[in-house]
Amino acid sequence: MAHSLSAKKRIRQNEKHRARNRARKDIIKDETKAFNAALTLGDADVATKALGELVSTLDRVKHKSTVHPNTAARKRSRLTKKLNVLKSKSGSKA
Repeated sequence: MAHSLSAKKRIRQNEKHRARNRARKDIIKDETKAFNAALTLGDADVATKALGELVSTLDRVKHKSTVHPNTAARKRSRLTKKLNVLKSKSGSKA
């Protein structure tokens, strides 16, 4: 147990930061699930819109140091590749 005032304050701050970071990561996970669901259905328009929201969220979270910038870039890149594959498949059928 912390004894000094500064150590007690740090504990309080860490709890708040941990809660904020967890909430931000949950939002990313939920938006990723929505994007993957749109991919599974094969709906390129909905998937494009979901990816836009997800990229925006990733950029916001990356700037607040919840997620490392390289992690955000990697997620964005991989999900964009998945969307491009879907678009190329739907484009070749038409």
